Amino acid sequence: MADVLPYKLPYCERMQIPGTLFCFAHRGYREKATENTLEAIQHALEFDVDGIEIDIWNVGGQLLVQHDRRLGRLIAGSELITDLCPETLREMLLPCGGRVPTLREVLEVVGNHAQLNIELKGPNCAALVAAELESYVRDHGASFEQYLISSFDHRQVYESLQILPEVRRGVLIDGIPLDLAACTEPLKAYSMHLSLDFADADMIADGKRRGLKSYVFTVNSMEDLRLVEGMGAEGVFTDEPKLVMNYNASKTAEVVMQQHLQPPEEMADEPPAQATTPVVSSQSGPV
Repeated sequence: MADVLPYKLPYCERMQIPGTLFCFAHRGYREKATENTLEAIQHALEFDVDGIEIDIWNVGGQLLVQHDRRLGRLIAGSELITDLCPETLREMLLPCGGRVPTLREVLEVVGNHAQLNIELKGPNCAALVAAELESYVRDHGASFEQYLISSFDHRQVYESLQILPEVRRGVLIDGIPLDLAACTEPLKAYSMHLSLDFADADMIADGKRRGLKSYVFTVNSMEDLRLVEGMGAEGVFTDEPKLVMNYNASKTAEVVMQQHLQPPEEMADEPPAQATTPVVSSQSGPV
């Protein structure tokens, strides 16, 4: 029998302390198991991360969780994965001994324990992802607010908006456009996901003016955590979830200590901590 994860407070009920960063485990916990596997995701959930990020391809009409477009890095071969039968790809062993999972399998493992960021890597994924999410939410009484669809292919993000506007959308940007975050407007995005190489305070500030969250990828050092937090980013994608959770724990301890030292009348004037994932109306734009 598979191990059962202990119950954790649903991610939407957690509060984000000022100065902390929303932590997405990038492809799960890659130090503990091969990326994008159920095992890597389970290891990340054990750290009580805020979110899990996975990569999706449409392989023969099935949604498979895999980053690379071609075999060779994790699985022997050189074929394009879209040229394979999905059953063939699913039979191939990954370095940790696991297999390439389906989106449905990931949805079941994540449950309500974390936000799930589904990055559309290959073409023709948007409609299939929307159908899978609709089916899972209907069958399990889940909430669309738990999911975030993102892509560098902004056409598929727009398609997701048209098909399933209830699901939040993230816009991946690897650079600094002349018009900064303007490309997110027609997509009615919830967040923009920025490369660490191009993380920019002006870009993040423009996103805030448009009501966007800013998440930076891929942040794996304490120095870069401080850097992006100082720029105003709300969260990070990381291969080192333990590092980010420790960073957040230290920030939380600082806030608690400050509150302990403050006179009661000053504490009463401070606003309460904000929820990590405020409710977003599907009829409105980003919040």
